[in-house]
Amino acid sequence: MRQFKGLVRRVDGFARDRGGNFAVLFGLAAAVLALGVGFAVNISQLYNAKSSLQGVVDAAVASTARDLTLGVIKETDANAQVQAFLDANSTAGILQANQIVLDKLTVDKTAKTVQAAVHADIGLYFPIFSTGDMQRVGASTTALYSDKLVEVSMMLDITGSMAADKRAKTDKIGDLQSAASNAVTSLLATNRDKNNPRVRVAIVPYAEAVNTGGLAGTVFVETKNGPKLPPPIDAPIVVSAATPAPDKCATERKDRDGYADYSSDGPYTLRTDNKGKTYQAKVNRDYRIGVCPAAALIPLTADETKLLNTIGSFKAGGVTAGGIAAQWGYYMLSPSWRSAIADAGLGAGPANFDKKKVAKIAILMTDGQFNTAFAGGRGAAKSQDAGQMSRGNAENICDNMKRDGIEIFTIGFDLNDPSMSKTERDQAKSVLKDCSTTDTSSLKHYYEAATGPELDQAFGAIVQNIETLAITK
Repeated sequence: MRQFKGLVRRVDGFARDRGGNFAVLFGLAAAVLALGVGFAVNISQLYNAKSSLQGVVDAAVASTARDLTLGVIKETDANAQVQAFLDANSTAGILQANQIVLDKLTVDKTAKTVQAAVHADIGLYFPIFSTGDMQRVGASTTALYSDKLVEVSMMLDITGSMAADKRAKTDKIGDLQSAASNAVTSLLATNRDKNNPRVRVAIVPYAEAVNTGGLAGTVFVETKNGPKLPPPIDAPIVVSAATPAPDKCATERKDRDGYADYSSDGPYTLRTDNKGKTYQAKVNRDYRIGVCPAAALIPLTADETKLLNTIGSFKAGGVTAGGIAAQWGYYMLSPSWRSAIADAGLGAGPANFDKKKVAKIAILMTDGQFNTAFAGGRGAAKSQDAGQMSRGNAENICDNMKRDGIEIFTIGFDLNDPSMSKTERDQAKSVLKDCSTTDTSSLKHYYEAATGPELDQAFGAIVQNIETLAITK
């Protein structure tokens, strides 16, 4: 600053030299030039200070909003958190230590926003006119936080193609167990109150069918020559209706005409058959089923041990009924299933669909083409094979899930396996892309992973996206 003042004095002295008109003109031009340079320096200094200040307050408020969302801090802790962040980053850019002052912090519990206003007094390099040596620079920002509940349903492929292969030195089922376990641990780590968890997770292992575990009472067991609908509620109890299959497995739920049912209606929902008789909308166990997965589904829970033990019990086997997986993933998030889940002693069940209060997330993972179904959709061509039916069922169910506000993430694992044909690979990728929620500029929903570490990264990225969704939607 002394150098600029010296320059001004020298220019002023030169301007007083009346030895000639040229000297006068040069003096005036030099004075104007010096003032212009000084003004430009000040503008640049203030701009840089403003930019640095804005960056610090943006980060402070965003960090505080995230911690409020995850339950790390309470609203009453927000002021101290923001102040601590400002102090720790007070030398950002051209700012100097202890220069940032927090003028006001507002936590709006109704709008779920954190708003901060700050300022810093900047010593100018080149004071001009009557501006003085100091100039105040201010900045403000607002960030959303959320106290939303988060419900996550994970539909995980445990079919035969996931089995360990010693010759290829791969263990896809082991890779899945590791990646899914890490995701569960990360999701539940944000729960601060175990008696009132903010985040709950459901697990739906699937292959040719889904093992319903404690929900076996919601399944109607078909016989080869028997009815394909549950008996009317006023009919005598029959063995197939009263006794769940020993394996507790279920396939598609069928409507009264035998087509796949894409709704999330609960099993107590009353329907009318083609004879005008009322029956409950239980889920079918098709008599043609071959292999039932040993690992049973787990409805929404915050019991990390229970979830991890289930994942650890996965055994690879069977073929891929992706439509059935999507169906049960949907049920685990639908409030229509709350009564059945509660009656089975499996927890409180899903919350109501309410985007402002609950973030509902589905994760569908597979390592291959959906190739198995026992019922096709109404209006579909009769020439459809089981693979076409399975993919069509999955896509229709995914459409209904998205309609209800469920955010869907999908993961294709090792889909470029050379043992699959190009057609199979393309079909596998197509159904996963179609099922997933449309990507945004900041959120990716469809992932491909070629290796175990990449699968772990995909699940990790989805966990981060779930945190983002809880704040921004």
